[in-house]
Amino acid sequence: MTDKASAKRLEGIIPALAVPMREGGAVDFALLEKQVAYLCSGPIAGIFVGGTTGEGPYLAAEEKLQIFRSVKKVAPEGIALCAACIQPSTVQVVEEIRAFADEGPDFVVAVTPYYLGVSQEGILHHYRRIAGESPVPVILYNIPQNTHNPISLSTVQELAAVDNVAGIKDSSGDFISFSRGVLGSSPGPFTWIQGEDLLEAPSYLLGARGVVTGLSNVSLEPYVRLRDAVQEGDLEKIRDGQRAIHRLFHLFEVVGGRGIPAIKAAMELLGRGSRHMRLSALTLRPEEVKRIREVLAEIGLLTGGTGGTR
Repeated sequence: MTDKASAKRLEGIIPALAVPMREGGAVDFALLEKQVAYLCSGPIAGIFVGGTTGEGPYLAAEEKLQIFRSVKKVAPEGIALCAACIQPSTVQVVEEIRAFADEGPDFVVAVTPYYLGVSQEGILHHYRRIAGESPVPVILYNIPQNTHNPISLSTVQELAAVDNVAGIKDSSGDFISFSRGVLGSSPGPFTWIQGEDLLEAPSYLLGARGVVTGLSNVSLEPYVRLRDAVQEGDLEKIRDGQRAIHRLFHLFEVVGGRGIPAIKAAMELLGRGSRHMRLSALTLRPEEVKRIREVLAEIGLLTGGTGGTR
């Protein structure tokens, strides 16, 4: 648990930054800064740096620090910078948090241990150690489809009482547990953040205060429209905002659900990214990039058919 000021910073739209890369996997810092400037042109609350959308597990520690510095250079004051320390073991996460200490993140983010199976007691120990070592508040990150070690609702509720734990980004898609968590009681300020784009409107309606979104790298507008509608209490506009996000989600569907490659290809076509993935086998092929172009044109994001396919 943290103070109210820290919890309040996790309200609103928090893009999960996708990192442009050159062919071969080197970070393209010029395009990175261009993308950060785009995201910061809208009313966002923060940026997730080095998370799943940012291919954090494939980045070396020094690269993560360089990326964070670039983001911090561009982002205006007041944007909460969340440094994702995605590592498979508790010791590695703690080491990365220490490496970030001098960079001044507002929050650090950690998934459960992964690769080997871990009990809920092991997950509790993992996060208690991280919270005790971190100089800034910690955000729990539940993404069991990647870690294969879910955080149970009871474990989240227990961790909500731990000093220096600010909230949870839940990307599990388990809306039953999410709704029970949002509507349940917490011992102090604790923020439930929805990390699944298709569940944002219902999460806001339940009372979730923030959303982390990878698709906002492509277009912020639907997320701003949805957030404004929530603040106005206009149910039909809320539905329209979620419908617009569904249309954007079609980018994933035309390439077989390959979300991050689709986001990166769309960013390239929009002139502020590159389709290249760190793991080159994940990069979309030209014919797949063409499908992405067609979807962008259909939803009005590409008016003149411009954009490269390097």
